[in-house]
Amino acid sequence: AKVAKARMPMLATGSKSEGFTLIELMVVITIIGVMAASVVLLFPDPRGSLVSEAERFAARALAVRDEAVIGSRETALLVDRGGYGFERRRKGVWAPLEGKPFARAGWSNGTDAMIADSTSARVTFDPTGLASVPLHLTLARGNERIAIDLETDGTIRVGS
Repeated sequence: AKVAKARMPMLATGSKSEGFTLIELMVVITIIGVMAASVVLLFPDPRGSLVSEAERFAARALAVRDEAVIGSRETALLVDRGGYGFERRRKGVWAPLEGKPFARAGWSNGTDAMIADSTSARVTFDPTGLASVPLHLTLARGNERIAIDLETDGTIRVGS
């Protein structure tokens, strides 16, 4: 008994049909492109959000205020366009505070700090937690802006 073999369809040239059509390739490339674009859009900004940066600054400023109260000596918050740092008065001399959370920190790449009417500011906290001067700071990155207000009573508002 003879067994019939299935035959592959032949093209007009007489060769076997192998591979993908141009339309199939375009569909696959389009799907890959859409998936790649969605993955890129879902990645967070490596610098973090501007709100997170403002809240981190506010938390550290509150920590140095609390350090003044707990240690019963003056502390200071120093802010400029490059970042911010902290100092404590020891034996009549201001010295930088070291270690977490008081090490100097720079603003994230692309973040611009605008201090009202100045390029830098120094806010001193007394042992009761009161600030020597108010601080009005605006952080900006691209079209995004967020205000940070430190009042003389030691309170800090982010996003006001």
